[in-house]
Amino acid sequence: MQKFLLALVAIVALAAVTVLYITPWPSVWAIRMLFDHGAKTASDALVKHLPDNVIAQRALRYDTADADALLDIYRPAQLDPARPTIVWIHGGGFVSGRRGDIENYLKILAGKGFAVVNVDYTIAPTATYPTPTRQFAKAIAYLDRNAGKLGINGDAFVFAGDSAGSHVAAQLANIVTAPDYARKVGITAPITPAEMKGALLHCGVFDAAMLDPDAGGFGGWFIRTVIWSYSGKREWRDVPGFETFSVGNYLTPAFPATFISAGNADPLGPQSVKFDRQLRAQGVTVTSLFYPPDHDPPLGHEYQFNLDGEAGQKALAETVKWLETLDRKTM
Repeated sequence: MQKFLLALVAIVALAAVTVLYITPWPSVWAIRMLFDHGAKTASDALVKHLPDNVIAQRALRYDTADADALLDIYRPAQLDPARPTIVWIHGGGFVSGRRGDIENYLKILAGKGFAVVNVDYTIAPTATYPTPTRQFAKAIAYLDRNAGKLGINGDAFVFAGDSAGSHVAAQLANIVTAPDYARKVGITAPITPAEMKGALLHCGVFDAAMLDPDAGGFGGWFIRTVIWSYSGKREWRDVPGFETFSVGNYLTPAFPATFISAGNADPLGPQSVKFDRQLRAQGVTVTSLFYPPDHDPPLGHEYQFNLDGEAGQKALAETVKWLETLDRKTM
């Protein structure tokens, strides 16, 4: 028995060392299980809200050399060709998620009268920073080249995302509008600034300096896993070029009109509040939806996907209202 206990302790110790110092993969698998369950629950709850007027084109390949480079397009049966094209990239902490997770929500958004594109990308640790942004740029380039054939407005794109996807959307928006930043990141802008009409950012992460991998509990473990996975190194501060992750430090007044929101109980909420402040400091036109600290019920991460709640319904209504202002500007 004593030998068995000693062996068990050794195995546990080895597992702990592996998780803490050798590879983030065991923690990534745990996060994926948690997130997959949450995404399915949220998606299933949206079924009753699905419109019956949405047409879908699925699994279009935006890069023939990339197995993960797939996107779907949802549109109402009658689409006003002047309306902007919303291109949405999903969240998942950079280490999980797939486009199917948010299909129901984007169909609901499409039912409000928009063409909505749902983009997939390669998640970490398989792909490290800034691979998802490079893939998103290729998706935009594909949509721009094939807009006529696809039946979408190629002269008016809105880059959209939730959580980690908000970062990718914001980063590409800055690449399009800030040539110096594009050179620093090493990604060529796929369209001109005139073709990008807005950025739609829900519950995002924008500043690596605000992430504390040394925090205790679940939060510290999660941040440590994600930032290690996405940067490619446990000591992520030593990764050349990773400083460009903090998009807000590189903004210019040319950044497009932005809608930004986060819940009052979202651990990432302060990230959106700071990014909102940085955008406004540049003179960017910003529409924000935030909630007081004592809002009840507390609104957690990705609150906007809950359309059974008043806040989620408000977020959707405000999003559509904002998109319609862009619509009028594109006509």
